[in-house]
Amino acid sequence: MVRLDLKRPSAFLAGLIAALAVTLMPGCAAPHSTGDAVATGMQNAIVWPEGYLPGTTNNFVSNEVIVAGLRAADVWPLLADATKWPSYYANSADVRFYDGKGPVLADGDSFFFKTFGFPVEAQVTEYVPPANGQPGRVAWHGWAGEESSAERLDVIHAWLVEDLPGGRVRVLTQESQKGKPAQELAASKPNIMINGHQDWLIGLVDAARKNKAR
Repeated sequence: MVRLDLKRPSAFLAGLIAALAVTLMPGCAAPHSTGDAVATGMQNAIVWPEGYLPGTTNNFVSNEVIVAGLRAADVWPLLADATKWPSYYANSADVRFYDGKGPVLADGDSFFFKTFGFPVEAQVTEYVPPANGQPGRVAWHGWAGEESSAERLDVIHAWLVEDLPGGRVRVLTQESQKGKPAQELAASKPNIMINGHQDWLIGLVDAARKNKAR
């Protein structure tokens, strides 16, 4: 058995203690900006509006891909232009905007599309294109069914597109849902939301690769 002499700590242990001491010193915080995240290999996260925090709603699904050979700038245009979704994701259709807006999403824009058998009215709640090492973020509030009815479904569908070290890109999509339809979707096996959104990611990456190869 190896015994540690706590009166004379090893160089490794001493170094570890010193590192922890620096980290815990007042005013010394871990990197928190998105630029720091890219530099250190940390990954960013979705920012959730009040009432949709995962774990507090009726259903939550999360899908992501990390691939080499693409950058956020290659992927973003195919996601930001909602009218392009049906060209690479068969589970979306009939995309149209209101008030003369579109086809590129913008904060506050209202639009409509069909997916998973639902006619979805939607409004963009976040839109930040990727730039200068910052991740791209887009999210919308989508709803189907009459308000307060048993068929009502409300969701926040959020996306994050960020460059990673080594010429890689990460695409994360998450959806938090409320309502009886959300409960039914959560109980589905196989999980049709997870499978459907993975198809969306695969189609998005494939389309980006094809565009880049032209």
